[in-house]
Amino acid sequence: QVQLVESGGGLVNPGDSLRLSCTVSGRSFTNFFAVAWFRRAPGKERIFVAALSMTGGSTYYADAVKGRFTISSDGAKTTVFLRMNNLKSEDTAVYYCAASDWAINSMNVHTTEQYDTWGQGTQVIVSS
Repeated sequence: QVQLVESGGGLVNPGDSLRLSCTVSGRSFTNFFAVAWFRRAPGKERIFVAALSMTGGSTYYADAVKGRFTISSDGAKTTVFLRMNNLKSEDTAVYYCAASDWAINSMNVHTTEQYDTWGQGTQVIVSS
C-alpha cells in the first residue's frame, strides 16, 4: 500500500520559515509523474500550492506563494520538500502532499482530481 507522510509543520511567527517534508512508502516517487502540495485553510476548500514534475523537473506555483515557497526533492527522490519563507498569517492551513500517476501541465496541475494518492496533512500556523 502506498502511503505519503507529511512532516515539518508547526507554529511560527510571521516572517519565519518552515520546511515541510513528504516521504513515500510502498512505492518510489520516481514511479509517479508529479508530486504536489495543497493546503486547506480553516473553513475553506483545499487549494493548490506547488507541484514538481518527477519526469522533467518542472515546477509550478500558486500566485499567492510564488517567490516565497520552493518545491524540491532529494537526489534519491524519496522525499519532496516545500520550503516556505516569509510566512504570512494567510499561509495558516493544513498542508497536504499528493502524488499523480498522470502527466501534469499548467492546465491540470492545480486540480485535486489530477492526484491519486494523498497524505494526511501537517498543520502550519502562522501567528504572532
